[in-house]
Amino acid sequence: MSATLEMKDISIEFPGVKALNQVDFSMKTGEIQALIGANGAGKSTLMKVLSGAYDHYTGEIWFDGQNLKIRSPKNAQDAGIQIVYQEVDTALIPYLTVAENILLLDTVHNMGRKQWMKWKNLHQKAAEILANMNISLSTKKLVSELTLAEKQMILIARAVSNQCKFLILDEPTAPLSHTETTELFRIVRDLKEKNVGVIFISHRLPEIFEICDEVTVMRNGEFVAKKKIVDTTSDKVVEYMLGQKLEEQFPVKNNHIGNTVLEVNGLSDQGKIKDLHIHVKAGEIIGIAGLVGAGKTELCKALFGSEKLAAGEVILNGHTLKLKSPYDAVKKGIALVPEERRKEGILVLESVETNLTAANLGDFTKVFSFLNRKKEKETAKQLVRRLGIKTPSEETKVQNLSGGNQQKVAIGKWLVAEADVYIFDEPTKGVDVGAKKDIFELINELANRGKAIIYASSELSEIIGITDRVYVLYDGKSVKEVETNLTNEEELLFYSTGGR
Repeated sequence: MSATLEMKDISIEFPGVKALNQVDFSMKTGEIQALIGANGAGKSTLMKVLSGAYDHYTGEIWFDGQNLKIRSPKNAQDAGIQIVYQEVDTALIPYLTVAENILLLDTVHNMGRKQWMKWKNLHQKAAEILANMNISLSTKKLVSELTLAEKQMILIARAVSNQCKFLILDEPTAPLSHTETTELFRIVRDLKEKNVGVIFISHRLPEIFEICDEVTVMRNGEFVAKKKIVDTTSDKVVEYMLGQKLEEQFPVKNNHIGNTVLEVNGLSDQGKIKDLHIHVKAGEIIGIAGLVGAGKTELCKALFGSEKLAAGEVILNGHTLKLKSPYDAVKKGIALVPEERRKEGILVLESVETNLTAANLGDFTKVFSFLNRKKEKETAKQLVRRLGIKTPSEETKVQNLSGGNQQKVAIGKWLVAEADVYIFDEPTKGVDVGAKKDIFELINELANRGKAIIYASSELSEIIGITDRVYVLYDGKSVKEVETNLTNEEELLFYSTGGR
């Protein structure tokens, strides 16, 4: 028997911005509902209210006719509401076992009461939970030894062990391979059969239409529409998200391709990359295609000096480079927008202004290395306008921006530095369709200015839409090179999965 969850007139403010304005949201147990919107629409904020992370909201939350007082994560958990955030590592303890992490509350409870832990019972209970979810994993394995997908399964198992009625999944498929995504969907469907309500936050519309029953759309902190999946289309959903129809997503190419800028010969790192040969010309956008784990990120980091090389050479504008650190790469004119933007691409606790000028501080210093605050502020304002970064001000901390706007900051800082080679590693990860279009246009603009672009992504539609030439990686090796206009997604997928 299903029960109804309702959020009524939910509003919340932060300094300088009203994040939610009288939002309504409702769903039932035993259904999968997508919650979508452009970056900054308020969907993650709404779910943080529901999961007890924010307590200063106004409005009411009801479950099956009972008014819930959710002002802390414990209040939410007691009501059967659990959330699995995109950054799964922050919610797990790496030096504890799978069983201890699944039954973390039991573990902490016993430790707090200074009771002896019955390890056999703990592992047996955890094994039963995993078995009920058809997950084959040793309960004695340390979490530090797990893959990202396995860590996500552990968090879902923990939620299920705590009498979960509603499970919130925030961008759950962003770091997963196709196979891992298929396994996640199997678990989500099993939870639906067990009368658990699943709230699915994602920017990947094909997945939403595959797994969800209904979709709720938000825009600018407000409720826009709620539709059954069978009664709508992806084009209509995008129109609800953006408030207008999305024109052609990829820009028209008119870039002039010049001489070779970067040449990589026989490159191997100390782990994944094996004997890679690639080159990229001025004004050219090359794609590095491959599934999760193919070696795309390792290649990007090796070219940026953050991974040690075992063999091979990197030649930039005819000169062989010795890249011992990212500092060397930046000095020579190589820029990287990394996959893990919050860990490696931005300073989350610093302001937008500080982040946008961080890659080239020499341009903003006076004599005796004093910072020219006026010049820094003016440059930041120009970049905010140029990139369409949605922020209350340049002094706002980057951690308070949406994912898409954080990514624009991560890219924007390199526009000040004026590099010769720009490396983009999964640049649209966790980014909405509107912000993706902005990023594609920015990359195209860089190519038109004669910059050499390396675009690494597992999103094959983006590889086809934005690049001039593609290298396909499989197990750390380049298995295929092809002109983009002579290939398609099916061929790229064939080689990405090891096809010959």
